[in-house]
Amino acid sequence: MTTPSSGGIPRGGPPLTEEHAEDLLRCICFKTGPPRVVGAELEWLVHDLRDPRRPVPPSRLAAAIDTVRALPLVAALTFEPGGQLELSSPPAASLMECLDSLAADLRAVRAALAPLGLGLSGYGVDPWHAPRARVLREPRYDAMELALGRTGPSGRAMMCESASVQICLDAGLDDDGPLGYRSRWRLAHLLGPVLVAAFANSPVHGGRRTGWRSTRQALWTDLDPRRALAPPPDGEPRAEWAAHVLDTPVLCVRTPEGPWAVPERLTFREWLRTGLPRPADADDLRYHLTTLFPPVRPRGHLELRMIDQQPGPDGWMVPLAVTTALFEDPRATEAAQRAVAPLAALAGDRPAPRNPLWMAAARDGLARPALHTTAVAAFEAALEALPRTGATPEVVAAVAAFHERYVLPGGCPADELLEVAS
Repeated sequence: MTTPSSGGIPRGGPPLTEEHAEDLLRCICFKTGPPRVVGAELEWLVHDLRDPRRPVPPSRLAAAIDTVRALPLVAALTFEPGGQLELSSPPAASLMECLDSLAADLRAVRAALAPLGLGLSGYGVDPWHAPRARVLREPRYDAMELALGRTGPSGRAMMCESASVQICLDAGLDDDGPLGYRSRWRLAHLLGPVLVAAFANSPVHGGRRTGWRSTRQALWTDLDPRRALAPPPDGEPRAEWAAHVLDTPVLCVRTPEGPWAVPERLTFREWLRTGLPRPADADDLRYHLTTLFPPVRPRGHLELRMIDQQPGPDGWMVPLAVTTALFEDPRATEAAQRAVAPLAALAGDRPAPRNPLWMAAARDGLARPALHTTAVAAFEAALEALPRTGATPEVVAAVAAFHERYVLPGGCPADELLEVAS
């Protein structure tokens, strides 16, 4: 979850009209062109190195934050409300550039945290502590906790106790081919549950089994029914997304002083029409976009937000490599599109992630035959494509090892975590 600055309240000129807002959304959310760059956002839980079950008090987290912020990192460094650490890479010209840059930053971060007795944990949700205390006190997070709390505790858990591998890819060409933005939008929504299932790594939360392979994805499903949903993937993406954004309730209205207003059931469209509690401008629209959390989010590029953080220091590389290969290599893209086509019928008419396909992926992982079959085909296509993308033999070997260990037998990292927890 990218963290916009909460300092100061930027203003974007004159009040918006509905027509202007729709035009802006079409322009800024799908920037088309040849797929060229890749990026990633890596979230990590911070734990005690001696005993990860021991809660890390806010004072130790504050010291860790100060220490890591002093590092000369390439990636943008932010911290999530529960103290999770996030590294967001700049756009990279190749998969290996992205992997190498993030790996170097992670080595520096781990080296800085180790003398403090702290490390980074690769889980989709905190398996030991629930609830985690919110350590960041900012107007954005105060408003978010209040707004998301109206539908139950999942919003707070998502904010404070979850971690992911988010993958950022170009939207694609402005045509109807396999690399066109419409095809890539649809592929992201059908491949999404396969990625949830294959990389599920959060079956234990707060010391108890949850009944889900990906509890993190279950938390997203439990949020505000508009804010975390995706519009239908088979329509015209620009028009569908613009309508979805305007018809989703506003999470907050920023104010210069005091807590931000947290209205109930005020959609952005209604805000534009009424001008209350104050007229909305272009910066309000851009900020509203950062408060929507669908599994695939268009931000000019596409953000794939459905993957749990992975075990081991380098486990995060595998989903990044697999997904990039399937979207950036034309032959792999066509193979992936063929592989996911049968899943459309299983998804039904309900939007992601609240349709049967996404729910099955989060609950059962690759134990579902349709997801297993598709995952095997997708990984085989990625393994064939990775050398063409410039991936090193070490990266290809890591993907192959994951394929053999989890995908071929129909498992996922969550299965091993369940064995340890039993």
